[in-house]
Amino acid sequence: MRRALALGLLILTGGLTMAVASVQAPPPAGPSPAALQATKIEKVKDNLYIITGSGVAVRDACSGGNTAVFITDNGVVVVDTKLAGWGQVILDRIKSVTSKPITTIINTHTHGDHTGSNEFFGTSVETVAHENTKANMARMDAFKGDKSKFLPKKTYKDRMSLLTGKDAVDLFYFGRGHTDGDTFVLFRTLRVAHAGDMFAWKDLPFIDTMNGGSVVEHPRSLAKAYAALNKDIDTVITGHTPLMKPKDLQEYADFNKDFVAWAEGQMKAGKSADEAAAAYKTPPKYLGYEAPQAMRLKTNLEAVYAELKK
Repeated sequence: MRRALALGLLILTGGLTMAVASVQAPPPAGPSPAALQATKIEKVKDNLYIITGSGVAVRDACSGGNTAVFITDNGVVVVDTKLAGWGQVILDRIKSVTSKPITTIINTHTHGDHTGSNEFFGTSVETVAHENTKANMARMDAFKGDKSKFLPKKTYKDRMSLLTGKDAVDLFYFGRGHTDGDTFVLFRTLRVAHAGDMFAWKDLPFIDTMNGGSVVEHPRSLAKAYAALNKDIDTVITGHTPLMKPKDLQEYADFNKDFVAWAEGQMKAGKSADEAAAAYKTPPKYLGYEAPQAMRLKTNLEAVYAELKK
C-alpha cells in the first residue's frame, strides 16, 4: 500500500504541475524498462482486461492510469491511453489476448496520463469523452493545431450508451470532482465500472481546479455515482490502484465528505489552511488510508476554503 501511495504522490506532482500550466503536457515519450516490466495485462472478467498503470514507486516507471480493454463482437473498446509513448505497449498487450481491431477509445478525463497515447491510434478510431473533457483537452498542447484531429469525435452531457446487448457500455457524468468532466464507464453485463481518477486511490484526491475540479463537490459526485451504480456492479477499476469493490467506492465518498466537513469546521473556527493542515489526522476508521502528502493536503484545504468563501 505504501508503494502504491508513494506512486500516487509522483503522479500528483506531475499532475499538479500540468494543471498550474493549464496544459497537461506529457513527459518525454518512451517507456523505461522498469515501467514496461511493471505494466501487465490482467483479466478482470470474460472479455474485460486492465493494462495496469504505474506499478512501482519510481518516477521513470510511471506509465499512466489503468487502461481497460473490453473485447466486443466487432472490436476492442479501450478506456484511457496512458502517457504519450505508450501506444505500442498498449497495442502489444491487447494483441496478447485478441486479434480484433481497436474501434473505440473512451477518455475518463483530460489528463495526459490518461489521454497521452490517443494520437498513436489514429483518427479511424472513434474517441468518446464528456463534453467538458473535450473542451479541456482542446487547451492541451497535445491536441492543438493539426493535432486537434485527435480530439474526441463524440461527446455527451449526462449519460450515453455505446453498443448494445452483451457489449453495451454506459457512460455517466455525476458532477464535478477530479475535473469538471470525469466519466464513469459501466460495462453493463459484466457488472464492472471504471472510475478513472474520481477514485484513483485510497488517499486524498488530486483535484485539478484549473480544469474545473472541486474538492467540495467531489464527495457529492462520488455519492451520486455509488447510488446510481451500486446495484449494477460488483467490481470497480480505479484510476491508478488495484481493483476495488462497490463498498470501497462508498467508503471513499464518505472519506472525502468527512474531510470537507472537517475543513469547513476548521475554517469556521478561524484556522488558516496551514494551521488546519498541521492539525489534520486521517480518521482511524478509514483502514488502509495513510497520512496524506503535505502538499496535497494543503492544496485541498486551500481549495475548500476558496470554494466555501464564494
